[in-house]
Amino acid sequence: DIIFLKGYRDYYMKEKPLLIVMLTYNDKTIVNALDAFEKCKNSSAEYWGIKEEGLSLLKMKELFTQIKRNGKKAVLEVVAYTEDECLEGAKIAAECGCDILMGTMFFESVNVFCKENDIKYMPFVGNVSGRPSVLSGSIDEMIVQAKEYIEKGVFGIDLLAYRFIGNSTELIRRFLSEVKVPVCIAGSVNSFDRLNELKNMSPWAYTIGSSFFDNDFGNDLQQQIEIVCN
Repeated sequence: DIIFLKGYRDYYMKEKPLLIVMLTYNDKTIVNALDAFEKCKNSSAEYWGIKEEGLSLLKMKELFTQIKRNGKKAVLEVVAYTEDECLEGAKIAAECGCDILMGTMFFESVNVFCKENDIKYMPFVGNVSGRPSVLSGSIDEMIVQAKEYIEKGVFGIDLLAYRFIGNSTELIRRFLSEVKVPVCIAGSVNSFDRLNELKNMSPWAYTIGSSFFDNDFGNDLQQQIEIVCN
């Protein structure tokens, strides 16, 4: 078991963090998400995601079908805070065939559902509120929470580091040094300075959504994806 766990961690603690392209703006899925994916499906990005708001279930299923058909990994990030809403988000992820459920506050019912449906679960830690979401709370408490969730079998943690009302760099540094499962830095990765910081600290992954559609990294979506991946 120890050897397996070490291998599991080594596999996911890559030197180069993975980009998860979020077809979202201000924490909602963009209306033309399918068109955007189709134009960029041959890009270097392996992981593609959306939020639970912005598209009908039918449109979400259509999009995720195309994502999977093109050999990509499908991610749903749910910005929800009650148990019923979080569990509903998990059910959407299962119905759409998602590989990963990110977000939601941790609930054991969601954790069990994800295990039963072979979905990798990456809940939020800390005090998360609003939409777009904001993170507050102490770093110590977030690390304690994360370790509790790891004991319960989550795949990893969704850390809203750049939405933190506090020192984001310190949060990322401490969190990655003390939490030994895949960590995704989600939200507001909107500059080359932040990309360089993440490259140096090496989380498992990070998301970019709104910043691509604000052209923070170039002139069009596919160009920006390649620039960021490189």
